[in-house]
Amino acid sequence: MAVELRHKSWSDALDQTLGLLNAFKAAWVQIDEPKFRLSIRQNYLPNVRGFYYLRLHGRNAKQWWRHDKAEDRYNYLYSSEELQEFSDTVDAARHIVKKAYLYANNHFSAQSVANATMIKQQLGEPIEGDFPPEFVERFPQLKDAVHMAPRVKGALFSER
Repeated sequence: MAVELRHKSWSDALDQTLGLLNAFKAAWVQIDEPKFRLSIRQNYLPNVRGFYYLRLHGRNAKQWWRHDKAEDRYNYLYSSEELQEFSDTVDAARHIVKKAYLYANNHFSAQSVANATMIKQQLGEPIEGDFPPEFVERFPQLKDAVHMAPRVKGALFSER
């Protein structure tokens, strides 16, 4: 079981929160998101040995609360430097826990796929499959990390 908490009252009562989660062997979902006055504060470390769970929501503070479409809040591409902190944390956590899960929720325009691929590269994990040329054109920092599929007629990604 994993529990994603977002309000700062949970991190303000850290001992009680950890006591409750640990009593049920529930992983505290570590989250990265824009930080506001009432946002939870976390150290990104695992609290149980069973598994580690990290979600990257993006840091689009400008559109987090005010946006045209719900998916606009997740319109954020992490830089390689921003991801390195999470890669280092996950690398350390996977030596402590049985299983580590990392989810990229910044799904707007396939940015989550690009960021997940960047993290796999940073962790030295294999990157399998063929990537569409349009994807590599949109995320040129991945051109040496992925295998590009032959070009097919028609665009796979809209211009947003």
